[in-house]
Amino acid sequence: MKINYCSQCGANDVKFRVPDGDSRPRFICTNCHFIHYQNPNIVAGCLVTHDDKILICKRAIEPRKGMWTLPAGFMENHETVEQAAARETWEEARAEIKIHGLFTLLNLPHINQVYMIYHGNLAGNDFGPGPESSEVKLIDARDTPWEELAFPTIRETLKLYIEDLEHGQLRFHCGDIIRPLVLSDSRNAWLANRKTR
Repeated sequence: MKINYCSQCGANDVKFRVPDGDSRPRFICTNCHFIHYQNPNIVAGCLVTHDDKILICKRAIEPRKGMWTLPAGFMENHETVEQAAARETWEEARAEIKIHGLFTLLNLPHINQVYMIYHGNLAGNDFGPGPESSEVKLIDARDTPWEELAFPTIRETLKLYIEDLEHGQLRFHCGDIIRPLVLSDSRNAWLANRKTR
């Protein structure tokens, strides 16, 4: 992302170069010398289960409108990652949840994002579509709509959940989703360096 104007002084003379004492190029204002750091975004969400079923949402907005996902979205300032996961679950699925712990942490360096998906249970029986969802439902893991999942992170999280169910224990998983240089479609994304604890 290019920065044309300094957010501190408003000058329109921002250069992309390595600051003194740093090792990476940054956008630097030549007027006030403010360094505009750009850092990865955290996406927080929840794998919500109820009576051995998984809560999924059909997206009502782009990107991937009409495809299925777990409730998740960008973390906001002044909240913890767990709070963000609970908020996103309420916003997208109108579900109150009890969070049990972090389930997957997936790095996506090609788009500067880190996905942190918790595991939790419905705190009651109520759920329904929020403004960003057109449909919300509970499904059996065997009925996962694999070809209609919105994102590789969601696909990988659900695959890991099913694997853990087969082993009889949910564990914490950490990994990197690396996008190949040439993609025919998003399903070619692959996971490297997976670690399970």
